Amino acid sequence: MTEAAGVAVLPGKPAQGRIKCVVWDLDDTLWDGVLLEDAGVRVRPHVVEHIHRLDRMGVLHSVASKNDPETALAKLRELGLEDMFLCPQITWNAKSDSLRRIAEALNLGLDAFAFVDDQPFERAEVASALPQVTCVDVTDIDEVLVREEFRPRFVTDESAERRGMYRAQLTRDERARDFVGTDEEFLAGLGMRFTIAPARREDLQRAEELTLRTNQLNSTGRTYSYDELDELRRSDDHLLLVASLTDEFGSYGKIGLTLVEKTPEVWHLRMMLMSCRVMSRGVGMVLLNHVMRLAGQAGAALHADFVETGRNRMMQITYAFSGFTEVSRDGDRVVLGADLANLQDPPGYVTLEILDAGSAADD
Repeated sequence: MTEAAGVAVLPGKPAQGRIKCVVWDLDDTLWDGVLLEDAGVRVRPHVVEHIHRLDRMGVLHSVASKNDPETALAKLRELGLEDMFLCPQITWNAKSDSLRRIAEALNLGLDAFAFVDDQPFERAEVASALPQVTCVDVTDIDEVLVREEFRPRFVTDESAERRGMYRAQLTRDERARDFVGTDEEFLAGLGMRFTIAPARREDLQRAEELTLRTNQLNSTGRTYSYDELDELRRSDDHLLLVASLTDEFGSYGKIGLTLVEKTPEVWHLRMMLMSCRVMSRGVGMVLLNHVMRLAGQAGAALHADFVETGRNRMMQITYAFSGFTEVSRDGDRVVLGADLANLQDPPGYVTLEILDAGSAADD
């Protein structure tokens, strides 16, 4: 690990848009002064500007501060900033422990985090315990927080809503922990609606983002650019579908993407991916079974590419549960074949809505 302009840099890390959440210290970082010594601490306007700018691009924020929780949260509320921070960790424990808790709550890898603090000791503690985290000296944020790792390739409509979607997910998780009953009974009360539609041009930025962000539930690990997806969307020989999910708490956004290459005899699933954050909702196989049903209706067999990436075993299990078996193998590249007699209906607690090309057309 090397140091540059107050930021710990990990060699070989993918750059653009890598940081998904910035975790902030409070005393002498978000505001000038130490809150427990001076209740009248003044917020740093340029810090707040960075927080709002990154939030509009879909970068999340949290807090790791050694402070009195009630006092610090009251100050954030007074400043109108409390809602900007997800899962704030205000405790006397090590900052690295706070970062672990935030990562677990948000279901993000530690390499997606940056930590901003004025104290060299605190940055060193985090860098030592969690070398995946990018540590930033607060005096360098004007330079560091505009670097490409903090800039998503695309800023989509969903980007500005990301904080709200994560907050809704945290509320769901809290409701689930408090719920007395079975998992299915809990899910049945959410009023979930799963929508599948042909990809529109306006979906493609989010679609590219899904291929870049999704690892555990990406069947091949391949990423696709906006231009590639737009060409495939227009091809008569391909089918590009996007899936969305909503419930009583709000929208999960676009959470699934599949690409099918079609011939009269065989449909070939070139890509299937789902956002990891919806797997606990029991909807992981809805999109896959829809494609299986379409292939059967077209009188074609269905094959699927699967490439073992070391992180996507969950997708391999999804294929297995849907009745796919190995047809051929070349190293870590596998072709799977579907048993189209093994179709599964969506869970009873999910309303499935299928939009046709006319309903989803944008040109």
